Amino acid sequence: MNGAAKGVVIGGVFLLMVGGAGYGVYALVGSETESGGSGGSGTAAVGSGPPTSKEVEHTAKDFLAAWAAGDERAAADLTDNAAAAQPAVADFKARAYVSKAVITPGTPAGATVPFKVEAEVTYEGTTKPLSYESKLTVVRGASSGKALVDWQPSVLHPQLQKDEKLRAGTPAAPPVTLVDRNGKELSPEKFPSLRPVLDQLRKTYGEKAGGSAGAELWIEPALADAPKRTLLTLAPGKPGKIETRLDATVQAAAEQAVAKHPESSVVAVKPSTGDILAVANNRKDGFNAAMQGARAPGSTMKIVTAEMLLDKGLVAADKVAPCKPTATWYGREFRNLKGFSLDGATFATSFAKSCNTAFIGQIDEVDDDGALPREAREVFGIGLDNWKTGIPSRDGTVPESTGPGAAAAYIGQGEIQMNPLNIASITATAKTGVFRQPVIVSAALDGRPLATAERRMKPAVRQQLVSMMRLTATGGTAAQVMAGVGGDKGAKTGSAEVDGAGSPDSWFTGYSDDVAAAAMVEGGGHGADAAGPLVAQVLRAG
Repeated sequence: MNGAAKGVVIGGVFLLMVGGAGYGVYALVGSETESGGSGGSGTAAVGSGPPTSKEVEHTAKDFLAAWAAGDERAAADLTDNAAAAQPAVADFKARAYVSKAVITPGTPAGATVPFKVEAEVTYEGTTKPLSYESKLTVVRGASSGKALVDWQPSVLHPQLQKDEKLRAGTPAAPPVTLVDRNGKELSPEKFPSLRPVLDQLRKTYGEKAGGSAGAELWIEPALADAPKRTLLTLAPGKPGKIETRLDATVQAAAEQAVAKHPESSVVAVKPSTGDILAVANNRKDGFNAAMQGARAPGSTMKIVTAEMLLDKGLVAADKVAPCKPTATWYGREFRNLKGFSLDGATFATSFAKSCNTAFIGQIDEVDDDGALPREAREVFGIGLDNWKTGIPSRDGTVPESTGPGAAAAYIGQGEIQMNPLNIASITATAKTGVFRQPVIVSAALDGRPLATAERRMKPAVRQQLVSMMRLTATGGTAAQVMAGVGGDKGAKTGSAEVDGAGSPDSWFTGYSDDVAAAAMVEGGGHGADAAGPLVAQVLRAG
């Protein structure tokens, strides 16, 4: 079969055609169905149980014919949700400006019928082709007993989701070319994981970027603050330009890294400036978990806990910090992985080997449930709830906890919520001793205020913390993963238990010279297993 010149088989052979001034005209090529009856089913038969193959083919054929004819009422009445289907079918011509379409059904697979739409979209004298494949499913109406199309927006176009709409016209914002810190163009075709980020940047800064709007076909999102998704450019406008702080080379490495694990996210930042160098996600839901996620970060949180303990003078990198098999706080017992212990270990070694009990064992000396949240805010800028990165992001929470929850927080469990951006920023702060709020576009672009921390890390504390992260990268839990990373390097592994999950989330963070990165893989296991190689790949690119 080639193109739109032929329609194919649902029972008989037919062609559904919509054309120019004749929108709504369709022809049956071959007037007999396999049963020898008429080409259409007329009034849908009432039955029970799953639709029969004959009902599937007739219902699908009649619906597609009504859609092709531009008869939104008839098409809607053949669905199980006429109230939603009727305006959607009507808008296909009136609001999406489809001036011509050929709908070619395929062979049913049970109750599902695939079809191809080869269309033309015409707006203000400009016409462009639009071709895509979709499918519909025939079900038994719950109250009517009729065979009906199970109405989903994806019937009209496969990328449409609930409450989304097809629209064509002149977009509110002109086209925008986004470039990295070195002037290299960033496109969703080259960097697929960046698509939602680029869409959001365009939505937020498009009017400030200059340029003039053209004409497009797009998907109008259900939420007012969500970016629209362009499907077809009808007339190119004059693009404006937005300069980001991303680095195309690091971004490419991040994209390749997350491709290795489903439900993974990674972020890289520049410690000396706070610039976000890369952000990548590999998720079924398309959510930017790298910047907006909220999960327990596991032992990567020990960077903050260690800094607090060092700051208070309760520990020192070269002093013994007991690493026992277990530690108990308010009746809850905490263990190390596989119950290990380290006799006579220094605090640096306990950090590098990720000894939980060496940290929880200090909580009685702190005797202040607000100490950890306060340190996170005042030194690391976490929990301020005022980060303005340039696109929607979540800046992490370290709530004040009591009882066993306070001990769990020391090792990144309990109520603590982070994402890779937060942990990469924590690592950057540890590296430099100064919190610099991460940004994906310069604050000078829109004059937005950036978050600041109340105080710098004490130089002696920073020196010890960095030495402990270096030890982790060279002789601790991160040594194998970081072996191929050059430069001045440090790291911290983490895994976080999630209620009901078979495996813990895998977390890993590290730095190499002036690049810090953090990754999370949901259900990925221990930090070095899944998230670690992602971070190492990004650091090598930086």
